[in-house]
Amino acid sequence: MDKSITHGGLTRAAFLSGLGIAVGGSVLFSTKAIVAKLLYRYHIDAVTLIAFRMLFSLPVFAAVALWKMRTGAPLSTSDRWRILGLGLVGYYLSSFLDFLGLQYISVGLERLILFLTPTFVLLISSTFLKQHISRKQWMALLTSYCGIVLVFLHDLQGGRNVVLGAALVTGSAAAYAAYLLLSGEMVKRLGSLRLVSYAMCVSTVACVGQFFLLRPAELLLQPLPVYALSLTNGLLCTVAPVFMTMIAVERIGAGTASQAGMIGPVSTLFLGALLLGEPVTSWQLGGTALVLAGIYLLSKK
Repeated sequence: MDKSITHGGLTRAAFLSGLGIAVGGSVLFSTKAIVAKLLYRYHIDAVTLIAFRMLFSLPVFAAVALWKMRTGAPLSTSDRWRILGLGLVGYYLSSFLDFLGLQYISVGLERLILFLTPTFVLLISSTFLKQHISRKQWMALLTSYCGIVLVFLHDLQGGRNVVLGAALVTGSAAAYAAYLLLSGEMVKRLGSLRLVSYAMCVSTVACVGQFFLLRPAELLLQPLPVYALSLTNGLLCTVAPVFMTMIAVERIGAGTASQAGMIGPVSTLFLGALLLGEPVTSWQLGGTALVLAGIYLLSKK
């Protein structure tokens, strides 16, 4: 037997390249919290931040959407309404709550809370779809939430706003979990690339519309570093991770790609220390280890 062939039938080089792409996508996506913190130093708010992020990522997603519109089958009226709902819940509401919460909590805690999305999927499935949760899954949930509590109690020393920030980011994770559950059937029919590009275009309209509704147009004029950071946020932390994750899933499968994504919270913790000066404490390391252990158990299931 050729040792260069992995259990999935891939050559070792192909598997490692897929794994590398998955890790890179996870790190880039996690970096959006770092970029958001840097943007907040220029005294812009979450409404302005998310509008710039979506404006800079729109050209790519709009181009993909037009390409898929020409090559794919026409959408039914019900599909159009579903895409509208998914775009508002999955990429507008989820992202907006996330960036709001980042104003009050550390990037390490934010990333750990968002990493609980699979547990929210499980809990929503159990509550509304009446799916059974096994003892092993309950153990995985308990392990993950113990890790979050550990980091939360540590960060609580920073003030009462930590509670508000954690609640907002938890709402973000719950909204994205709902998006994942609701999009499952449509992904199979339309394909992930088509669905994501359509949903992102819907989200952009919502984010930019919100900006012009709540903020004066003069706020579009910002210092040059704001544009540079927003371009980074839109392309490197939004567009690139979406496509990298899709490529990784195609090459090495969703299970392996999701496990590779566990590098995200760890990378955010150390990038936060390096770029933002946020301390890395034993509490944070212990909490991160518990969350990763719980998600790993869940992903194995």
